This record gives sequence, structure tokens and C-alpha cells, in this order.
Amino acid sequence: MGREAETDDSGMDAIQRRLMFDDECILVDEHDNVVGHESKYNCHLMEKIEKENLLHRAFSVFLFNSKYELLLQQRSTTKVTFPLVWTNTCCSHPLYRQSELIQEKFLGVRNAAQRKLLDELGIPPEHLPVEDFIPVGRMLYKAPSDGKWGEHELDYLLFIVRDVAVNPNPEEVAGVMYVNRGELEELLRKADAGVDGVKISPWFRLVVDNFLMKWWDHVEKGTLREAADMETIHKLT
Repeated sequence: MGREAETDDSGMDAIQRRLMFDDECILVDEHDNVVGHESKYNCHLMEKIEKENLLHRAFSVFLFNSKYELLLQQRSTTKVTFPLVWTNTCCSHPLYRQSELIQEKFLGVRNAAQRKLLDELGIPPEHLPVEDFIPVGRMLYKAPSDGKWGEHELDYLLFIVRDVAVNPNPEEVAGVMYVNRGELEELLRKADAGVDGVKISPWFRLVVDNFLMKWWDHVEKGTLREAADMETIHKLT
């Protein structure tokens, strides 16, 4: 599908349209071997995901401050997938480019995370050194957003503890907030009950339900590197 498809998405925000067609995601198999690349647009079309089993590499950043509160973001209204949904600090994709394909020590994914934290939340790279991102696990999941769009990702879960100044990009982020465990649980209760229109991203909910609280313990204890498991790919589809 080429750029002519843009005419079929006239309601799409211009910046999101450019990213959807210009960004090339990394296609992988279920063992995380690189098998090719494809536009962000095609990678998020449920029709192509289902017909061609397109699976792309992604990352989810969980940034904690020195009080061990987790920074959440609400995705902007212009997002093609999951607009106005609350999720973890930053969620995106390493791109099919040399700096973000580096496998050693997961440096490519860390480089991508540093890039997107600047793009989305205005955090300068020098405030988030790539060596400070701790890859703690990988999960594979599939989630439809609506009738047309969805996700099928092999997601790297990256944790970092830093006090940072945040300057959200309104094209990417509608809101941000730090939460402690109790505040996160209250947010989840609201989402489950449909209160105040609160919605939680499916990938964040999978992390919360399967991993987050035990990893949060390790964040507070300073033992997260010892708890990391980058060998296993957790299939949570």
C-alpha cells in the first residue's frame, strides 16, 4: 500500500499521517528475529495484521521518579490507535534504521526510547542516558483499537528511575501524571467501572496484571537488574 492510501484517511491528523507513512517499523517473528520492515500504517491495519500476521517490535517505557511514583501519559486525541487512553510513560517503536536495529545489550531499543521520550515528553537525551534504561522483559500481544486499527507487537519493557522535567508535545500527549500504587489501582478501578471516561491501554493493562507490582518492588529495592528476564518472550495474546 503506497502513499495513495492517504486519500482514504483524510480525517487523519497531518503529523500522524506523516509518521504512519514515513516511519518503517521492524518486522519480527515470534522469536524476535528480524524478518523485514513495513510502514507504521500497514503494521497497524488489523486487516493486514490478520491476513499477513504482521508482527512488529515495540517498546514500553516505565519511568519512576525518586519517590518511586510512575509517570503515566494520556495519548493525544489525534493518535490513530487508542486516542485519549491512559498508558505507561512512553510507548512506541524502534525504527528500521541502523541505530535502532542494534541487538547488543538491546541498544537499538534503548536508542529508540530515548528518541521518543524527547519527541513525546520533551525530555532531553542527556537527562536519560541509554545505559540507565533497564530492559526487564519482553511480551507478545495483539489488541484491536477499533474496526480498522490495532496492535500486534513484540514489546520490550524498559524501566528507568530518574527525576526529570516534562514538557509534553500536544500532538502526542493529552496529559501526564505521576501515580503511586494506590493511585494506579484507583485509576484501574475507574477504567473497569467506566467512570469519568477513563480508559487504559491494553498493553499497559497486560503489564499491570502480569508483572508490574513485583517489578515495582524491585524498583524500590534497587534490585531490578537482578530481576530482569530478557530470555523469555511472554505470549499474552
